[in-house]
Amino acid sequence: MTITTGKVYIVGGGPGDPELLTLKAKSVIESADVIIYADSLVHPSIVDFARPGAEVHGSKTLSLPEIMDLTLKSVQEGKTVARIQSGDPSIYGAVLEQMRVLEAEGVDFEIIPGVSAAFAAAARLKTELTVPDVSQTVIMTRFEGRVPMPPGEQLKDLAAHGSTLVIFLSITRMFTIVRQLLEAGYTEDTPVAVVYRVGWPDEQIIRGDLTDIVAKVRESKITLQAMIMVGKAFDPGLLKTEPGAKNGFSSSHLYSSDYTHLYRRA
Repeated sequence: MTITTGKVYIVGGGPGDPELLTLKAKSVIESADVIIYADSLVHPSIVDFARPGAEVHGSKTLSLPEIMDLTLKSVQEGKTVARIQSGDPSIYGAVLEQMRVLEAEGVDFEIIPGVSAAFAAAARLKTELTVPDVSQTVIMTRFEGRVPMPPGEQLKDLAAHGSTLVIFLSITRMFTIVRQLLEAGYTEDTPVAVVYRVGWPDEQIIRGDLTDIVAKVRESKITLQAMIMVGKAFDPGLLKTEPGAKNGFSSSHLYSSDYTHLYRRA
């Protein structure tokens, strides 16, 4: 076990827009002695918050042992390290293996949550992922590729629920994804949105349904850094729905004047 006096912060850098950093994330970056950031995914302007004299290292070409050697060397010297991940570290952040090393070496570390690309994309689409009478369940997943999925977590299994789907890291398999969604029971008119590099200057939003989204994605030539959002919650028409309208949708009870809860009586 390593004797350490420094500390490591695993920081959620958000989807790209530096204004989507949390105040705590910005504060940690500004005060850190060493910054190690995922420079293939984290917007470079985020490390502009680093103080003068701080060490800044991009990690896209580094292996896990190299990242951890740099981290451990820094904390042994009493330095504060900010390890900046894209989005939120808890979702496809590849941070568990880093935390295992820190835990084994007795290093003090803290996780600073960030805005996931899933939630940034939902915001750009002006949608709510959980809509009464439409979907009350959100499944975040990825399509099986070089990394296998655990038993029961193949897309066809998850799609059988018919809930809101947020699919990471899978844009190159769009044709197969659509086929499996249709086979699982999603209808052809199910809304689909693909959001590319949300929060970046070259952000793109592609909307369609399960009949045309493959062609639209192919035409865009997008092959990475895109969220696939599937489900009736992404229907732009929901924004135009009037409460009580005869369209099968209803509104949340939370603010309803005829609904009693702990803080208000009908």
